[in-house]
Amino acid sequence: MTIRTAIIGLGIMGRRMLEHLEKHPHYTVTAIWDPDKGACDAALTLSPDARLVPSADAAIQAADLVYLACPPIPRKTYALAAAASGKAIFLEKPLGVDVAESRDMVERLKAFDVPVAVNFTQAAGAALADIGSAVKAGDLGDLVGADIILTYAQWPRGWQQTADWLRFRSEGGMTREVISHFLFFSERILGPLTLVWSQPDYPLDQDLCETHIAARLTSAQGQIVTVMGSIGGAQPDRQELTIKGAKASRRVSEFYRDAQSTGGDFTALHKDDADPRAVSLKAQLDDLALLCAGKPNRLATLDEALRVQVLVEAILAGHRTKSDATTA
Repeated sequence: MTIRTAIIGLGIMGRRMLEHLEKHPHYTVTAIWDPDKGACDAALTLSPDARLVPSADAAIQAADLVYLACPPIPRKTYALAAAASGKAIFLEKPLGVDVAESRDMVERLKAFDVPVAVNFTQAAGAALADIGSAVKAGDLGDLVGADIILTYAQWPRGWQQTADWLRFRSEGGMTREVISHFLFFSERILGPLTLVWSQPDYPLDQDLCETHIAARLTSAQGQIVTVMGSIGGAQPDRQELTIKGAKASRRVSEFYRDAQSTGGDFTALHKDDADPRAVSLKAQLDDLALLCAGKPNRLATLDEALRVQVLVEAILAGHRTKSDATTA
C-alpha cells in the first residue's frame, strides 16, 4: 500500500514535492491545499489530477502523512492539528522563527508520539553519507572545522521570486533558508555547535531580511565553523560547505557536488547527476517511507531542527554571547 499524503502549502517547495511524490512508488497524494488561489492554480497546472480540498483540516483528514510546506509562522498550528489526528508529519525547515514557540511545538509533538521529521535536504543524500563515512575511517585526519560561504546576486533568488515572504526579516532570509542546511550538515559531522559571535547587516528598510552575515561557531572539541554570506553584485550564486581535515578536506557545493582536496585544487569525486535535485528528493522520500514504517532513517529529527533554529536565530540577532544550542 502507498502512503496517503497531503500537502499544505503550494509555493515553490510544495509544488516541487508534489511533482516528486507523484513519481515515487511509495506515495499517493490524496489532498492539496493553500490559502492562496494563485498557488493552488499553479499546483493544478503542474498536476491536473491532484485533489484540491477547501481547508487545511480537510487535507489533514484525507491523509496518513502531512507535508507542511507553508511559511514558518503558521507551521506550528498545522503540525499540532495533524499530530492530534494521529498523522505522520514532514515539516519544511526552518522549524520556526520563535525559539520558545518551537520548543513548545517540539515537546507537544513528541507527546503525540507520531512519526515526525524535518526536510533538511542533505540528510539522506550521498554527500553527507560519504563524508560521514570518510571521517569515521580517518580519511580526513583530525577534523579542523568547517567553512560555510554563500554569495548571491539577489535575494530571493530568481526562482524564488513568487515566495515573497522570503525577502522579509520576520520569516525569510538566506540564513534561515540556506545557511541552516549547512549548519545541520556541520552538526552531523562535528557534533553540537555553539555560537561565539555573529554580525548580521540589514537594509535601511527594517522589514527586509539580512544582506550580509558573518559568524563564528565552535564544536565541543574546539573545532571552528566560520560563516560568511552576502547579497549583491554581478556574480554567479555560490553556496558551499567545506569540512576541513588535517589530511584532506571535502567541499559540498550547490548542496550536492562533493569534491576533495589534499592541499591542492578541489577535485570532484563524482560526476553530476542529470537532475541532482531529483536524486536528493528521492533519497529524502525513501527515508520518509522508512520513518512512516517505524524504521531507522537518516532524516533530520525535531531535536536537530530545533538546535539549528536556536543557532540561526541567535546569528540573526547579532549576539556575541554563546547560544543555548547545546541544550536545545
